[in-house]
Amino acid sequence: MIQLPKIDAVKAAEIIKSFIKVKVEEAGCEGVVVGLSGGLDSSVTACLCVKALGNARVKGLIMPDSQVTPHEDVDDALKLAEMLGIEHKIVDISPMVKQIVENHPYRSPSNIVAEGNVRARIRMILLYYVANAYNLLVAGTGDRSEIMIGYFTKYGDGGVDILPLGSLYKTQVRELARHLGLPPQIVEKPSSPRLWKGQTAEGELGLSYDVIDPILHGLYDLGLPLEEVAERVDVKIDVVEKVKFMVERSAHKKALPPVAKLNL
Repeated sequence: MIQLPKIDAVKAAEIIKSFIKVKVEEAGCEGVVVGLSGGLDSSVTACLCVKALGNARVKGLIMPDSQVTPHEDVDDALKLAEMLGIEHKIVDISPMVKQIVENHPYRSPSNIVAEGNVRARIRMILLYYVANAYNLLVAGTGDRSEIMIGYFTKYGDGGVDILPLGSLYKTQVRELARHLGLPPQIVEKPSSPRLWKGQTAEGELGLSYDVIDPILHGLYDLGLPLEEVAERVDVKIDVVEKVKFMVERSAHKKALPPVAKLNL
């Protein structure tokens, strides 16, 4: 078996809180804005931002698409914002998505991924409007698992200023959420960026994070060969190869755009 190291939740929370506070101070900003989805990562991020800065310095923006987002996600996001005592607003992005997609000269009606990425990028634009208007940083909600395998939209939910959870695998974020006392329906909720109806992260990836995380840990933290990782995680080697391929294929998402170097 490959087991991720059990995190010291108290220490992890303190380190992340300090990180948030320092980055806001270094940027000369008033605080942060967080996109609240009602999901695990955004809820943990918002909670730690409040603990780091105080609720008066954190704004929440809830951005459902009324044609796609389940009502329970909005309800969970609202309850979390009220629990944390932060100022929050709701923006239905459905009309914005429709305006862009239906009027695009290269519209591709069958491409749900392209349309889903429009949703993610609209949310990024709305967050940065708040950040620019109120001198805030955009606190991203991605975790290490999502970052490593590229499970985020380039210039969408990947377009942020800081990533407080970027060193924690998804399963470790759940541990931290329990420590923080977040509502069980949020802690145990299946991960989903809600970019189209019925989407779940594990359904789209074809693997659970209980499998993905130990594979990532085995390959990239422990430096084990593929065959050993497959044996110790008790999966076929093609599953390990699939995770490795996701990491390699998404390298461009984690780097600045390449520049043509001219030696004139």
